[in-house]
Amino acid sequence: MPDQDPPPLTDDGHHIVVNGRKWRATDPDIPDALRKELVAELMSARRDVRTDAASARPRVQDAKVALGERGDPWWDPTIDGRRTRLAATMRTLLRHRDAEATICPSDAARVVGGASWRDLMDTARSVAAELAEQGVVVVRQRGADVDLATAVGPVRLARGSRW
Repeated sequence: MPDQDPPPLTDDGHHIVVNGRKWRATDPDIPDALRKELVAELMSARRDVRTDAASARPRVQDAKVALGERGDPWWDPTIDGRRTRLAATMRTLLRHRDAEATICPSDAARVVGGASWRDLMDTARSVAAELAEQGVVVVRQRGADVDLATAVGPVRLARGSRW
């Protein structure tokens, strides 16, 4: 399939225009490799809506929030909006990767924070801790499950028991 030209953006760059209708644009500060993963998961979820809408629709929602196309506007985020987007990004990246794969909380921070992702690391770890409390993710360090509250240094997130 040949590459298509992207749809035109509004003057402020916040929306695309498709057939005369405005849609929120993807956050342009998402690193390309992570954006491709998020879009691939979005497309997979959209295909699955036809056969399993109940499980596919939350996947679509998470991917759209992670990309900045839903939820708080990426150009004017709130604290709660960033937390929501971080959680959606963590879930989306874990869904896209193999079942046994892990992600780093910094992957989510890079998606949500762009060039200022380091400023979001404490928040990303806090969101990861909440997801771990819910059993959605497991926090690992050097392959072993750890409590994020006491873990020092880099950690990885894997799918939890309530995935």
